[in-house]
Amino acid sequence: MQQISEHAASRRQLLRVAAAISVGLAAGLIAPSEVFGAEWDGKAFDAKSVQDALKALGGSNFAESKEVNLIAPDIAENGAVVPVGVASSVPNTELIAILVDKNPNTLSGVFSIPAGTEPQVNTRIKMSGTATVHALVKAKGRWLMASKEVKVTLGGCGG
Repeated sequence: MQQISEHAASRRQLLRVAAAISVGLAAGLIAPSEVFGAEWDGKAFDAKSVQDALKALGGSNFAESKEVNLIAPDIAENGAVVPVGVASSVPNTELIAILVDKNPNTLSGVFSIPAGTEPQVNTRIKMSGTATVHALVKAKGRWLMASKEVKVTLGGCGG
């Protein structure tokens, strides 16, 4: 019985917060970017190379680092769903980006890492074919990178 009442209380609290946000949005008191995060420029996702994506993200150069751990399969049977993980052991990691060399759009994902959060992400990406996957990490104004070639047996980006 105790668990049910705690669950109901947390559900009611969630509904109260959601209602307050909805009223604030409807009345124009709260901007959507304050609730859902900053508005994204999107230019980085149009980049056709790793260097162009880095530039669009605000960087100019990067260094290979053993402090960035990229986890991806050696062979992906289906390019439409390739599991990728990135972990950073660099203190004050601010951002993690995943890029794929030969994709129509190089940048596959960007993740902001709030202060005090473990700098680790896991996701699934699309790959058009065999290519090098890159993990870019921004920490203390520096850009660090790890890379790995992933062989794709069945294409995922339009094929």
